[in-house]
Amino acid sequence: MSDVLRVDAEQADGVVVVTVDHPPLQLVDGPFFGALIGLLGRLDADPGVRAVVWRSADPDFFLMHGDVAALAQVPAGERPVPEKPNVAAATLDRLHRSRWVNIGVVDGAARGGGAEFLTALDLRYGTDATVVGWPEVPMGILPGSGITARLPRMVGRARALEILLTGRDVRAAELSELGWLQGVVKPEELLDHAMAVARRIAAMPPASVVAVKGVVDIALGDLDAGILAETRALDALMGAGAHQARMAAFLQAGGQTRGCEADPGRWADLVSDLVGFREEEQNNG
Repeated sequence: MSDVLRVDAEQADGVVVVTVDHPPLQLVDGPFFGALIGLLGRLDADPGVRAVVWRSADPDFFLMHGDVAALAQVPAGERPVPEKPNVAAATLDRLHRSRWVNIGVVDGAARGGGAEFLTALDLRYGTDATVVGWPEVPMGILPGSGITARLPRMVGRARALEILLTGRDVRAAELSELGWLQGVVKPEELLDHAMAVARRIAAMPPASVVAVKGVVDIALGDLDAGILAETRALDALMGAGAHQARMAAFLQAGGQTRGCEADPGRWADLVSDLVGFREEEQNNG
């Protein structure tokens, strides 16, 4: 198994601890999804797994976001309408529907695909340092790994639209109020708190856990149609090519660097600049 996702503990109580360790930037990229697909296969094959706690080795970022440098190189042009969700969306949906309970512990930032990964989990616990956001709209696309289908179910249509369309950061207090975080605790207590919840759930009859997860998802409505619609919308926007100049400007201004993205002020300024970005000005500059 890849070191990108490191299994740190496999315990007799059915709780597995996985550490995301993908230096230098903790990007949600091809190697990350390759490691996740491999790990899900391994977990699926072990009937003793009842809860998985996901944490990060990086003190600043749980996960950063997708690889913008790679996305900026995706060419414009017509393409067939997708008949199924993209690999990232399908993999996170597989994680979401797993028979075990997934719990994230977040003591830092997770934006874009990193925030999508965490939203696909069942429960999330954080600290005052927790911050998430989706900067894709200012970059000329939309989030493409299921969040436009999941977030409205969690926080409501209007709040989801406001968060996704502004590209702003959302911090711990608001995330707790929205129900995205199930608790905000001290950093030194974070893992122990999540582990206590994981052990309690792992002690429950596994068939009941699977049944409750499944019925709750059915009660919330059809997620499949939303995820496929998101993949199609992302593909259409990438085909139109508006992302290329915006992503180039993002990278040129310091995006996808630790110095910029760990600094709340610099990050906010960068996103604001993208909001006012005009491709004609970039071309004339």
